[in-house]
Amino acid sequence: MIAFTYTGRPGRIVFGSGAIERLAGELDELCIRRALVLCTPEQRFLADRVRKLAGEHCADVFDRAVMHVPVETAQEGVAAALAAGADGLVAAGGGSTLGLAKAIALETSLPILAIPTTYAGSEVTPIYGMTSASEKKTGKSYRVLPRTVIYDACLTLTLPAALSATSGLNAIAHAAEGLYAQDANPVMSLFAEEGIRSLARALPRIVEQPDDIAALQPPSTAHGCGGTVLGSVGMALHHKLCHTLGGMFNLPHAETHAVMLPYSMAFNLPDAPAAHERLCKALDTQEPAAALHELGRSLHAPASLEALGLRSSDIHAAATAAMQAPYYNPRPLSYEAVHRLLACAFDGIRPDSRTFESV
Repeated sequence: MIAFTYTGRPGRIVFGSGAIERLAGELDELCIRRALVLCTPEQRFLADRVRKLAGEHCADVFDRAVMHVPVETAQEGVAAALAAGADGLVAAGGGSTLGLAKAIALETSLPILAIPTTYAGSEVTPIYGMTSASEKKTGKSYRVLPRTVIYDACLTLTLPAALSATSGLNAIAHAAEGLYAQDANPVMSLFAEEGIRSLARALPRIVEQPDDIAALQPPSTAHGCGGTVLGSVGMALHHKLCHTLGGMFNLPHAETHAVMLPYSMAFNLPDAPAAHERLCKALDTQEPAAALHELGRSLHAPASLEALGLRSSDIHAAATAAMQAPYYNPRPLSYEAVHRLLACAFDGIRPDSRTFESV
């Protein structure tokens, strides 16, 4: 018998095509009267729509969210919330916007209403991250867990197919690594397996038919499984490497997860048989790492770290940094092993269960 502890966290999910139209009512439910709406500069059009839907509930818009949440941007966001007299935050967009909302909430304890437009799953996790001096640090606090999430599949109709692909693979990474977390449990493993299965089946159709609203609905719920897993159990080598690469070299978040996922699985699954079994079932294969690599190729996602802009001379620095304060990992780590993993990801070779046998 497996002994485990599982704690469900309260949260309100509003799901459906056109669900964003319910925004004002949901702000009332949270007793938010003066919301600061957050977005990236590129999604100001969405923030303006949210402002209009929120009506008198909107105090102002802050449109300077950027990738990896630089500490300086977080401080600007806190100042904007205080200046607006905000009593709540509306995060409209992807992981960059949600990350900024969490950074502000960590400092101010303001409640967050999330309107995600990608499949990252950050909206259902209490995990935050900020970057300072080329180092990305993460933490967990239930002050930053959004109180309400509005999932409106119509909002992903404008998402470029390439971003749908990498965002979906990012969500799969969250679920997959939860299968061998130090505090993994059967409840989260069920979430993870179903999330991986649903996303792997749906993503090819989304990339081929990005305007098909029926195709968008399964991942609009499945990616929440990955986020829930990420927020409920710990992380391991995959996330450590992605955080290192993002913080040190400013590599794009979702794309880095998409590239690293097959290699992290190829390295760890031989030492995580239960996780291997669930991934085999979810992906209908005996070689999960190779299947994930092939899924990425079928989605036209970036195939290597080199394609993301990393230089071969950066691998040593990344491996060295990743070995400093390493996360728990089911397979013992060494500098040589991590360097080999990063080198394979840099080259974009097809990994399988034998790729890292010798390290």
